[in-house]
Amino acid sequence: MPKADSDVNTPTGVRRLTVPASVDMVNVLGPRDEFLRILERDLAADVHVRGNEFTFTGEPTDVTVAAEVLTELVTIVRTGQGLTADAVERVVGMTAQSAETLRPAEVLTQNILSSRGRTIRPKTLNQKRYVDAIDAHTVVFGIGPAGTGKTYLAMAKAVQALQAKEVNRIILTRPAIEAGERLGFLPGTLTDKIDPYLRPLYDALHDMVDPDSVPRLLTAGTIEVAPLAYMRGRSLNDAFIILDEAQNTSMEQMKMFLTRLGFGSKIVVTGDVTQVDLPTGTRSGLRMVEGILDGVDDIAFCRLTNHDVVRHKLVGRIVAAYDRFESTERKH
Repeated sequence: MPKADSDVNTPTGVRRLTVPASVDMVNVLGPRDEFLRILERDLAADVHVRGNEFTFTGEPTDVTVAAEVLTELVTIVRTGQGLTADAVERVVGMTAQSAETLRPAEVLTQNILSSRGRTIRPKTLNQKRYVDAIDAHTVVFGIGPAGTGKTYLAMAKAVQALQAKEVNRIILTRPAIEAGERLGFLPGTLTDKIDPYLRPLYDALHDMVDPDSVPRLLTAGTIEVAPLAYMRGRSLNDAFIILDEAQNTSMEQMKMFLTRLGFGSKIVVTGDVTQVDLPTGTRSGLRMVEGILDGVDDIAFCRLTNHDVVRHKLVGRIVAAYDRFESTERKH
């Protein structure tokens, strides 16, 4: 932890913190001071660095936030994980939410799954809550815009559960209705027609499991990727089941899916209620389900927002712009 001088609470709004000698300042400041420039840009307090000492000046509240940000950054560096520009920006954003009890370092150092030289971790407070909810509940709904990691994190938890032998198989499913298209209009066999709808699930799977073993796992039924219609009439025991793009389920389909739950199984349902592609007049099962199941024990609803988008930064801005537009439209 950085050590603060005795003038921590002086009314002048100045705070000095010393980074321990065991921490390489390059890891804190970033290559060519990239992380320092982010701090100078995003923190309300002024930042000055000399040697391994940081000096923050400004309004007392701003100085306190800046000091907490540095403490979190040093904590992450000391785990050996290392920092990225994205992580530094996220630490600043999370620390500014002073009402939160979770510390940014707790969020950004939680390992879910390590595969092929990379580690999958939550990157925001809401993602951490979502992952924790999956651990704590049998049925979890992850609702939010594109790019917030809803499906990706759920799949990482599924692979983790399979590797830990908590379940015997993973079942990935989604309704085959998207962007106004219908299967009958697509060329080829049934498999050819279904594949485009399931391709995003295969892509994520290949990120988390050795690609050479995926065909074997699919053939053995250890991992099943199938359209939602294939779930009807089944009881799914000892499985981690993920329903993706659930906004495109009808109320009847949602009920059918949820009642497939068997012993020793866990269900995660993901979707974006702002991108419903159902025929006009058909109510989205995902939009209705919270009002139906709210308060039912062992079911959790987790909402992610544009602040949780972990794709290109522009995706978050696009989502926020659409949210503002739709809010204005509703008012008129």
